[in-house]
Formats: sequence, C-alpha cells, structure tokens
Amino acid sequence: MKQLALIIDLNVCVGCHACVTSCKEWNTSGSAGSMSDFNPYEEDPTGTFFNRVQSFEIGTFPETEIVHFPKSCLHCEEPPCVPVCPTGASYKREEDGIVLVDYDKCIGCKYCSWACPYGARELDEDQKVMKKCTLCVDRIYDETLPEAERKPACVLACPTSARLFGDVKDPNSEVSVTIRENGGYQLMPEWGTKPANHYLPRRKTSMTIHKDELTRIDNPLKKERQLPMPDSDEQTLDDIMSW
Repeated sequence: MKQLALIIDLNVCVGCHACVTSCKEWNTSGSAGSMSDFNPYEEDPTGTFFNRVQSFEIGTFPETEIVHFPKSCLHCEEPPCVPVCPTGASYKREEDGIVLVDYDKCIGCKYCSWACPYGARELDEDQKVMKKCTLCVDRIYDETLPEAERKPACVLACPTSARLFGDVKDPNSEVSVTIRENGGYQLMPEWGTKPANHYLPRRKTSMTIHKDELTRIDNPLKKERQLPMPDSDEQTLDDIMSW
C-alpha cells in the first residue's frame, strides 16, 4: 500500500517559516479554500494554518541552542481523527494514505481535533469546518505542472532542503532510504497512531566557549571614555594611515 508523507530534517531547519507562508499561500488559493485570519496579532489571535513552526531553546547558558520544530498533520496509518467523526467527513484515502476532510460533510464539531494527539486540526472561523494539511493533494496530482513541481508547497519553498516528500512504504524511495540511513523516527509512537511523517534527529555537536569570549571588547553599552583612552601624545590611525 502506498503511503505519501513528509520527512523533516531537524538538523537543517532554520525556522525561516518559508514552509508556513508558502503553505498558506497555496492552500488559500487552492481547493482547500480560504484559511481565515480574523485576528492574527491581538491578545486572542485566531487563524488557520496547515503548518506551524515551533521554536524551543534547549541547554544551559552559555551552551544553548534553538531547535525549530515544524509540525503539521502526520497522516497517520491509524488516524484517531477518522473513527470519531460523526459524519464521516474525516477519511483516509486508500490509494495514497493521505488523510483528508470532506468539507461538505463536516459540521465543525471539533471531535477530530480533540482526538488528534498532535494538535494538527484547526477550525476555520469563516467556513466553520475543520481543516488540516492535505499534502497539497491538488498540486501533487496536477499533470499541468512540470513533474519537478508536483510536490507540496512547503517542500518546494524550503531553502535548506529540510523537507522531503515521497512514499514511505516503498523501501527504495528517497524518503525510505533517508529514514533508514539517518535514524528517522515517528512523533509520539506510544499513541499507536503510526504517523507517516518522520523526523530526522539533530546530530550531536559540542562547542567549548571560554569565559573571556563572553565579554565583548567593543561593548556598545559601555559609556564613552569609560574604557582606557590613549594618551594625547600617542599616534592615532589617522596619523599612520592614508585613507
């Protein structure tokens, strides 16, 4: 059985949000319909996104680092959102394993969002239906596009190639080989949902920072003349350089 999925390399994701904006642009103008943003910046923001990037700081100062973690629907092999849907709006396609929502059947009851352990479903406040990542199903099968462009918008937009797309059930596919060779893993496998999307772990790196490297010699916060000043009879750069 074919199972299309995304592979996300956490080691090279820089958190630029190109995947987020490209996803929003393509799906708002595509078959997914509008993805409303009524109040995106105020105290209680509302907005519909298929893909989000969460950033976390890990470690102890000064040895800290930022981990950028993109997250969207994982197109589980055993999706818990499907059996709880009272109208059958949530379903998993047999031909490619993509989990979708039939907007004509959806009543916006949010049962699917409560069942999803990954928080991958959102209510569109305008259309009052549940929405989620579709793997750009309207794009990947569009024969009017060049074959190289028949990929999800987020994959095409990623500047660091942190996202791969393909059939994880095909042992010879690029994504399957990448999972095997780089220790790809599923998110929260203990839930038994068998997510199709996989993540590639961050490679362990070490860095030694000496104490004197934490103090800037040219600290701009120090007031003028607080640092040692040259004597009046010492040469300056203007005296010895020909600019």
